[in-house]
Amino acid sequence: MGSFVVREWRGSMSLTPGLRVHSGRYRHEGAMFAHSHGFIELVVVAAGSGVHCSAAGRRTVSVGDVVLLRPGLWHSYEECDGLELLNCCFSPGLLQGELSWMREDPMLGRLLWTGCGQSDGRLEGEALDECVSHLDALGGLDAQSRRADAVGRLTLVLGLAARALVGRSADGPGVHPGVNAAARMLEERFDESWTLKDLGAELHLSPGYLARIFKAAMGLPPMGYLARHRIETAAGLLLGTDLPVGRIARQVGMADQNLFARRFREHAGMSPTEYRKRFAGHDRDEDNAMR
Repeated sequence: MGSFVVREWRGSMSLTPGLRVHSGRYRHEGAMFAHSHGFIELVVVAAGSGVHCSAAGRRTVSVGDVVLLRPGLWHSYEECDGLELLNCCFSPGLLQGELSWMREDPMLGRLLWTGCGQSDGRLEGEALDECVSHLDALGGLDAQSRRADAVGRLTLVLGLAARALVGRSADGPGVHPGVNAAARMLEERFDESWTLKDLGAELHLSPGYLARIFKAAMGLPPMGYLARHRIETAAGLLLGTDLPVGRIARQVGMADQNLFARRFREHAGMSPTEYRKRFAGHDRDEDNAMR
C-alpha cells in the first residue's frame, strides 16, 4: 500500500482525494491509537487477537470477526497479539452513486443505511476465505484506474458482510419506494428544517404511515435518520475545519446547540468539543497512517 492511500491528520483518517475505495492488510502489536475517520470502514480479522474499543464498548476480536463502522465513529485496538486486519475503506459518496441500488436490497440496505452506526458479526469457513480473497484482490487493484473492478470486488465483499452482520433477519419484501425517496431527500437537504409532517407532504404520504414504514426498513424513524446524517456530517467538519462548534451545528441544520451536543454524544460517546480535542489535537506522520 502506498503511504498516502489512507491519510492521517490530527488523529482522523481520510482517503486520498479522488480515491473512492481501498483495501489493505495491517498488523498490530500492543495497541493502535484511537482515531476517527471520514469513510465507511469494514474490518475483517485475518489473524491473531485483540480488543476492539469504540463508543459501543470493548469487544475481544479474533479470526473471522467483522466490524462495520460509519463515518465519524472513533475506535482503537488494545492488547493486540499478532492482530492482522483486513481494512476495507470506502467513500460514503459511493452509496449515492454506484452503490445506490443497494438500498433496494433488504440485507445490503440494512447493513449500510440502518442502525446506530456500528455492526459486529462473524464470518466462518468458506465465507471467510472468500471474503479475504476478495479483499486481497481489491487491495491489489489501482482503484482509480480500475474503478469498475474495484466497485465489483467491494460489492462481493459487502454481500458476504451483510450475510454475517445482518443475516436472514432482513429477508422479506423490498423496501417501500417512499422510504428510499425520504432517505435521499433527508441526505440531500439535511440542512433544512424538517418535520415528519413536511416530509410526508413532500412524498404524499401520511406522517404516521411514513414513520411506520421508514422505521421498519431503516431501523430508525425519519427524524432519527436525519439526526444521524447531520451528526456524521458535523463530525467531518469538526475534524476538517476550525469552524466554531455552534456554527457547525447551524450549518448541519441543528440550531439548538444543546440538542446538537446531546445527539452528538449519543453517536460518538463524547461531546463535540471533546471529540475535536481528542481526534484533532495531535499530529502524526502520514506515513504511519493505519499501520
